[in-house]
Amino acid sequence: MADLTAKGEKPEYLFWVGCAGAFDDRYKKVTRAFARILNHLGCSYAVLGKEESCTGDPARRAGNEMLFQMQALQLIELFHSYEIGKIITICPHCYNVFKNEYPDLGGHFEVISYVDFLDKAIRVGQLKPDFEKFSGVRITYHDPCYLGRANGIYESPRSILNSLTGKLLEMKRNSQLALCCGAGGGQMFKEAEKGDKEIFIERTGEALATEPDIIATACPFCMIMITDGIKYKNREDEVKNYDIAELIALSLGN
Repeated sequence: MADLTAKGEKPEYLFWVGCAGAFDDRYKKVTRAFARILNHLGCSYAVLGKEESCTGDPARRAGNEMLFQMQALQLIELFHSYEIGKIITICPHCYNVFKNEYPDLGGHFEVISYVDFLDKAIRVGQLKPDFEKFSGVRITYHDPCYLGRANGIYESPRSILNSLTGKLLEMKRNSQLALCCGAGGGQMFKEAEKGDKEIFIERTGEALATEPDIIATACPFCMIMITDGIKYKNREDEVKNYDIAELIALSLGN
């Protein structure tokens, strides 16, 4: 963003990478996949690079309101300095905090979830994946809490996956009734509480009950927990966990 601004250029979108997309080795692949799609579409976008910092969402979920507001106000000032209007996120937690909580601090932006962006691009014909790539592949989809219940985004990920396969399978608990992966609300950064079973093991079991080839996710926390669940169940040789952006990128071919 800084380089383009120095040249007098103003990208249409800020691609918000997020902490996981920048630092988690597995989710870096999702970042690259979505960037590849943006390049394929010829989108005008930029990233903040080293200027990007955490949204403050984990701090607020963990109860540190002061740290959240410090992070948020710092980013809002940065966004305003670049006159950013549209933000695309690949993390539902970042999407939720930008869309629903930053306005209280003066941060008013058009915030777009990447699944909505991809769904629209497919529907209007801008993005034309090879729909035969995953034909017949059994895919089930896990609803991230911050896309689903928090923001009502249920249809676009399903529309995308239905475009890719005739074998989209729904878990027993799905959409509004979907079970959390277990790592939202700051849970990723603390030890598990007492109980009979870890939530990620319960949720992975529900996914595996559909007998899928692929468990599709759309959130970095969900990807970590579902991937761990597949390993816990000793099914990593049979069942793979892919983000929706990765599936679309794979369907574009070389």
